[in-house]
Amino acid sequence: MTEEPQAMTTTDPAVGETLLSLRNVEKSYPTGPTRTWVLRQIALDVAQGDFVTLMGPSGAGKTTLLSILGMLDGEFDGEYWFAGEPAHAMKPRQRQELHKKNVGFVFQHYHLLDDLTVYENLDLPLSYRDVPRKERQGRVAEALDRFGIVAKKDLYPSQLSGGQQQLVAVARAVIAEPKLILADEPTGSLHSSQGMQIMELLKKLNEGGVTIVQVTHDERVAAFSKRTVLLKDGWIVDRL
Repeated sequence: MTEEPQAMTTTDPAVGETLLSLRNVEKSYPTGPTRTWVLRQIALDVAQGDFVTLMGPSGAGKTTLLSILGMLDGEFDGEYWFAGEPAHAMKPRQRQELHKKNVGFVFQHYHLLDDLTVYENLDLPLSYRDVPRKERQGRVAEALDRFGIVAKKDLYPSQLSGGQQQLVAVARAVIAEPKLILADEPTGSLHSSQGMQIMELLKKLNEGGVTIVQVTHDERVAAFSKRTVLLKDGWIVDRL
């Protein structure tokens, strides 16, 4: 019987016990008589309140690893423990429920729904979690105020700048109070000043206790995190 990894404490007072643990995680695809490896023997712990950057060249496996952490991809070998739960042993529906309750995503290209207003985009993840309507209204109003986008609530994504769209995307990611935020190149489609604004926002959320794992190619963006994990050809090659 597989034992659950023990909780890990860190020397950083801003972080706590382990939120997620990967043990010997591997991912590959069949290519004719052989296999193409995307991830190899990944071992990684992320503590509650941590802020981790995944870096590496294209094809290193960063986005694949992020998909596994977000429980969007369950086709891998090895173990993935999330808040003490064995995500690797769950059926797809169980894993989806764990994802819905605990994970928020921020993507490079925003992924807002074009036919919904800002208000409706923020309301949607709460409706997926069966939050009562009155409580949803309160949470959306609070998020609009917190992120300074009250005046944008009735606008559609096409009426917003890139920076404003990413601001809404971050608000949507945190509105359901997830334990983990996963950000895939969160500044990749933004001008430099807009990108730094988003990173300052993510840093502030992390200082408030939100755990964040991000993928980036930009060292300036990586500098906002507490530590960096370097990948190459599917392997973790360094930890900074």
